[in-house]
Amino acid sequence: MFVVATAGHVDHGKSTLVRALTGMEPDRWAEERRRGMTIDLGFAWTTLPSGGTIAFVDVPGHERFVPNMLAGVGPVPAALIVVAADEGWMPQSAEHLAALDALGVGYGLLVVTRADLADPGPATERARDEIAASSLGAVETVAVSGLTGAGLPQLRAALDRLVARLPEPVADAPVRLWVDRSFTVRGSGTVVTGTLGAGRLRVGDTLELAGVDEPVRVRGLHCLGEARAEVSAVARVAVNLRGTPRDRLGRGDALLTPGRFHRTDLVDVRLSGDPAADLPATLTLHVGSAAVPVRVRPLGVDTVRLRLARPLPLLVGDRALLRDPGRHRVAGGVRVLDVAPPPLSRRGAAAARAAVLAELDGRPDLAGELRRRRLVRVGALRRMGVPVQATPVAADWLADPGHWRQLGDRVTEEVTRYAREHPLEAGMPVDALRQRLALPDRALVEALVRPPLRVHGGRIGTAAVDTLPEPVARAVQRVRAEYADRPFRAPEADRLVELGLGPREIGAAVRAGALLRLADTVVLLPDALDAAVTVLAGLPQPFTLSAARQALDTTRRVAVPLLELLDRRGATRRLPDDARVVVT
Repeated sequence: MFVVATAGHVDHGKSTLVRALTGMEPDRWAEERRRGMTIDLGFAWTTLPSGGTIAFVDVPGHERFVPNMLAGVGPVPAALIVVAADEGWMPQSAEHLAALDALGVGYGLLVVTRADLADPGPATERARDEIAASSLGAVETVAVSGLTGAGLPQLRAALDRLVARLPEPVADAPVRLWVDRSFTVRGSGTVVTGTLGAGRLRVGDTLELAGVDEPVRVRGLHCLGEARAEVSAVARVAVNLRGTPRDRLGRGDALLTPGRFHRTDLVDVRLSGDPAADLPATLTLHVGSAAVPVRVRPLGVDTVRLRLARPLPLLVGDRALLRDPGRHRVAGGVRVLDVAPPPLSRRGAAAARAAVLAELDGRPDLAGELRRRRLVRVGALRRMGVPVQATPVAADWLADPGHWRQLGDRVTEEVTRYAREHPLEAGMPVDALRQRLALPDRALVEALVRPPLRVHGGRIGTAAVDTLPEPVARAVQRVRAEYADRPFRAPEADRLVELGLGPREIGAAVRAGALLRLADTVVLLPDALDAAVTVLAGLPQPFTLSAARQALDTTRRVAVPLLELLDRRGATRRLPDDARVVVT
């Protein structure tokens, strides 16, 4: 199926033309038929000479209903621009063309109607000149009469040539169905309609309802008046939603593939139209079928930041338009450059941001996004519309190569500095290094560690147990054997001497992560801390030093420095009455 929208001034015969082409009545409301004027969106379809199916989104032409017109045109790839031979180019002809140009619509036909009432030549010449200066460029022209049927065969052939030029839809793309109608069908429940521009829908699919952040289930699908088990883009589709109240959604909402879109109320965009400095502070953003008030902050000659009144599921590269409803005019088109822009909180940040935006063209660019964001999750990039074809550095994190190398160099520096500042500790805690490097995930820290560094027992040290001198390694193994069943009992000082563990040997074992030093001659095995937290968490909270000592089956000599170390690490918290609680 191919989907085309009409465009043109009020009473130039758009609905009459659709009616003549399809044999269907696009005006759905009795008020529209009584007044002979389209008020809301209409829909009809027919079969072309080639055998393909074309569906029309018929839009209103009156200036009061431009928001309705934009809701119909927004998701559609091509337009049928209708100009009456007896009236020629008119104000709404110009505004509709400005809207198509702002949205970047590049495919269309010019249809000069009422060719039975006036010579179509003058209207054709003026309209073609106007259209040629827009994104549509040079278009094929057909003169017709909806009343007599003259020119309709030529128009059908021209429509076949138009749809043959349309780009192939992306069948495996995530679904973003902008809702242009919602209603209730007795016995079926809530139904929404829209133009499916990419991807496919199936009965039974689970989708997200943008803005509500809740799943919805596809109960049924209709396309061209027939029930379907599956509908692929491009298509006009009606979706019956299971268990979703009618008042939960309406025009401007969207049904989305779960987890594939970034809902945002802040975007940086490039303008086509009025210079940024000339824009009013408030405008309306039209994208898809949505119309949302926005506040405008200029950031450059042709780039601005938009603060949306409500979040929308936008992607890098999306086309939209800004309209000034007070002056009934299109202010210009926009192309989305960034759907997750950084805050502008520091002096000079706006100017720096303008320089960054000047280099962007609205095309998703993985290398550029990594360079600007340094570290970002795969899912976050995909939700922005950026294809990901790179290997994560850790978990689902991607990194800019240059930034990752710098972080790797800093790891050794920070671990060495920490060892000097904390000589009694067996390496630098992973979380401490994460904070020093301002990293959002422990997995990134561990991925940065390279030999001779290693992660052991939640710490990063400069040596491993098996690199200790043989006498020291043998002494550590004897401590492990003697205290395996008494993990919170520390060898006495004279026993350490008997084992050959003097101050230097203990220091080496601690740095290697083989022993944990609580005080000068109080050492435990390195996994004692985690085991102690598990034991203490089983006590009634809060607990005293005496209760902790008994539960751990140890002495005051060990219990006091052990609890103090747990306090420093945030595993326990000391209360004013000297009792403690385990921090969960």
